Amino acid sequence: MSDFTMINCCLILGACLLSSQVVWSQRVRVEYEVTSSPNGSVNLRCEFTNSGSTKLTQVSWMFERVEGDRHNIAVFHPLYGASFPNKDFVGRVQFTQGSLENPSIRIDKLRMSDAGRYICEYATYPSGNEQGTTTLIMQAKPKNSATVIPVQAGSSEVVVARCEAAQGKPEATISWITATAGRYNHTSVPEMDGTVTVKSEYRMIPTPDENGKDITCLVNQKTQNEPKTFLLKLVVEYPPTVRIEGYDNNWYMGRTDAVLICEADANPEPTNVTWTAASGQLPPSVSVDQNRLLVRKVDETVNTTFVCEVKNSLGSAKKEFSAMVIDPSKREPIDVRNNCWNLGFGFYFCSPKRNTFVGEV
Repeated sequence: MSDFTMINCCLILGACLLSSQVVWSQRVRVEYEVTSSPNGSVNLRCEFTNSGSTKLTQVSWMFERVEGDRHNIAVFHPLYGASFPNKDFVGRVQFTQGSLENPSIRIDKLRMSDAGRYICEYATYPSGNEQGTTTLIMQAKPKNSATVIPVQAGSSEVVVARCEAAQGKPEATISWITATAGRYNHTSVPEMDGTVTVKSEYRMIPTPDENGKDITCLVNQKTQNEPKTFLLKLVVEYPPTVRIEGYDNNWYMGRTDAVLICEADANPEPTNVTWTAASGQLPPSVSVDQNRLLVRKVDETVNTTFVCEVKNSLGSAKKEFSAMVIDPSKREPIDVRNNCWNLGFGFYFCSPKRNTFVGEV
């Protein structure tokens, strides 16, 4: 016999042995892996094929949460029927067909602790025991939440937002999307039922400019069809900053309805806006409407310094403004035809009887 022929014979023999092992192991057919979730149900299939002259005497289902620690949960005997010896599964497990050839079972009201290996084992004659194993993987959709943490503006890094994926399996992942500079961390806490709670905090140095900026938390987890998205806005609190607007450099004697507006940037919103004069009381020709200082008629008394003070729960701020009242009668005209006067300081005034204009010379 040639070496080539010898090699072919060995290969054929090896293939036959392997084939017989596959057939033998496949006589108890089960699913390799199934997946379910808490409070759901699962069917664990099992059947004996190609029994031939092999006599099936009994079939048992065993549960193995930890390798090597097996517990009978369901037994079927052709003479004595079905029995369910494990109290943890009583009322939750049943045979779907109740025959030796097809002893599939159904488990209801699943718990996270039901995850593990389920062994369908036949007692046969004369072959002995044969078995197949199915792994049950329990998955749980997390309870997702996110919140913004109101903070005060400052120079230290603080937590401004939190995101959580509670009691999920497998473990969720959390990420953040924002244009603000900062960093985030994660913590994972295993729960007693085998689930995992993941928490994430976003930290930054809060400034007034960051107030109201967008920040988004994304939670990814296998049981979710798409990421859970939380669209949030940062809340940074700060005391007021004040500015005075509305002055047009044209407060001439006799003018009516001049206005100054006190604008404030603050969070929380201002609770109080007050107008005063640096010299004491406001002039008689002046009234206040919320943040507006209304000058009914410009006269010598409004040639003063006005003070606007704004308060919120975090503090207060003031802004002063000195108005300059123009008296055309005390200036020499530079254009008599158009009734214009030199006002000094690079400005000139034209009487409203014609076209009024104030600007640099």
